[in-house]
Amino acid sequence: MADTTKHVALYAGSFDPITYGHLDVVSRARTLFDELVLGLGNNPEKPAVFSFEERREMIGQLVDDMLAEAPDGAPVRVESYTGLTVDFARQVGASAILRGIRNVTDLAMECQLAITNRQVAEIETVFMITGERYAFTSSSLIRQVAALGGSLDRLTAIVPQIVIDRMKEKMRSEDNPLARMARDEHID
Repeated sequence: MADTTKHVALYAGSFDPITYGHLDVVSRARTLFDELVLGLGNNPEKPAVFSFEERREMIGQLVDDMLAEAPDGAPVRVESYTGLTVDFARQVGASAILRGIRNVTDLAMECQLAITNRQVAEIETVFMITGERYAFTSSSLIRQVAALGGSLDRLTAIVPQIVIDRMKEKMRSEDNPLARMARDEHID
């Protein structure tokens, strides 16, 4: 008898901004699950550069491009949420939370969170090691480079062009969140 259970994974994060490392995890996860929900959350400890709407638009375009280039694999839908990730995982019917791991520091933090999520919400976490090209890429690092005046064009190997273009727009804006971040002593 065939198993008819649908395996949905929630890949949650702030994705502010999304990087090729994130997209690498999405691409590879499409071969492991029946459906992937990319959940745009908010981390209150990190100042946001892009609004939910801006992130959703960029990520939606990048995911559409990925699905057009590689139609085989699980469908991916992009949704934003507020509140606890485990509550959103239940809401979308996820059987697992997917997390990308870059290094042992990520692993230590993510293991603690995974154990808590399993104890509190009875949901499993699946770890996927980031591709070696992206092992040192993080959204926080990208925001720091931009906020401190680094060349965004030098980031094309780790950040999609649409993100670079939108960050340049932010830099030209009078209400530039990146300039505010450069003055903030709490940039992570």
